[in-house]
Amino acid sequence: MTTYELGVFGEELARNFLAEKGYKHLEFNYRLGHLEADIISLFENQVVVTEVKTRQTAEIGEPWRAVTRAKQKQIIKVANMFVKERQISLHTRFDIISIVHNQFRTEIEHIEDAFTTV
Repeated sequence: MTTYELGVFGEELARNFLAEKGYKHLEFNYRLGHLEADIISLFENQVVVTEVKTRQTAEIGEPWRAVTRAKQKQIIKVANMFVKERQISLHTRFDIISIVHNQFRTEIEHIEDAFTTV
């Protein structure tokens, strides 16, 4: 599986995982120029912006560790544009879904409220 295929697989797995938990998806791969938010959903009267990170191994660290402060700032910028465009006035929460998938296992970790705009 290529890195691209693994990413697509991970995002689909994350979408299904969130849908099963009751998240109502609004947008996938929402773009602002070269910036992107993987999944934007509604859940419990909040807008939830979820970044998905998928790796074949956690040997060099859990996938969620790749969501650096710089990446967080980019996601926040995209989320701000989304809620402004859609004229949504709900609280926005930022989650991360960290996936390790290989021939031996598939592990999904959902980190709610993983980072904030402050």
